[in-house]
Amino acid sequence: MRRASLKKNISGIDMKIIECIPNFSEGNNPEIVESIVDAAVRTEGVKVLDFSMDRDHNRSVLTFIGSPEATLRGAIAACGRAADLIDMRKHSGVHPRIGAVDVVPFVPLKGANMPDAVETAHRFGHIFGRKNNVPIYFYGEAVLDKKRKKLADIRRGEYEGLRDKMSDPAWAPDISPDGSGFNPRLGATAVGARKPLIAFNINLNSNDIELARNIARSIRYSSGGLKHVQAIGILLESRNIAQVSMNLTDYETTSIRTVFDTVRRKAREHGADILESELIGLIPKAALEGTAANHLKLMDFSEERIIESHC
Repeated sequence: MRRASLKKNISGIDMKIIECIPNFSEGNNPEIVESIVDAAVRTEGVKVLDFSMDRDHNRSVLTFIGSPEATLRGAIAACGRAADLIDMRKHSGVHPRIGAVDVVPFVPLKGANMPDAVETAHRFGHIFGRKNNVPIYFYGEAVLDKKRKKLADIRRGEYEGLRDKMSDPAWAPDISPDGSGFNPRLGATAVGARKPLIAFNINLNSNDIELARNIARSIRYSSGGLKHVQAIGILLESRNIAQVSMNLTDYETTSIRTVFDTVRRKAREHGADILESELIGLIPKAALEGTAANHLKLMDFSEERIIESHC
């Protein structure tokens, strides 16, 4: 994992602050990722907080904030740069994905509410989709079709199955700029509005991929596990270790400590343990109440990884 924090002072920021966390299907070429980040950095009124890239996931994640208008401009600039540089026909990685600009969530922070995030998401989807000829699916609180509210349902079948999926009228994109649907170079993009979530990976001191998959299956809510936990088990080939990769969509219901302790217990039941954990992006301060970074074995953690320290 390569990670960096970039901060740019911005004055006169609107009292309404929106966070954007676009995920890109590129984690091997630092020049491409840095160019995408630079497009956001150069956007007036945008504050870039963090970016990371991962070779095994072949994925990068950018985090920035600003007023709704500034965040919209930053998203269009960064995602437009990605659309110029990434070709899905050459992409492979362990993380589920449907497109070069895979997912673009907008999150209301200080002074903003969910309708602000939804409006920004809808505006972005229409502008980005039409400008770059990218089919758009809206999800989360920005959803237009209720059966598409869950991001996992949109991603099912991934990029490789996207052409066939789009040919099903039930899965026609919300926005199909040229009417043809599938874009072989860029795939499609999921655009949403949501509450803050925690993207959290736990690395085991084992290369047992089946153990990671079994732990992921046992804790994810869709398989009868912990509420508001999405999880998959993968192998990080570059390090020859297994990982349980998760999204915690409601940390107030299921805390990050509960998830960590559960994974540790299940790993120890099979003679393994937790090597370390990592955050992708930032975390709300309240999510760390009742625990600490050292208990969670968090890598590269500092106060800058807390959302509230920036707004």
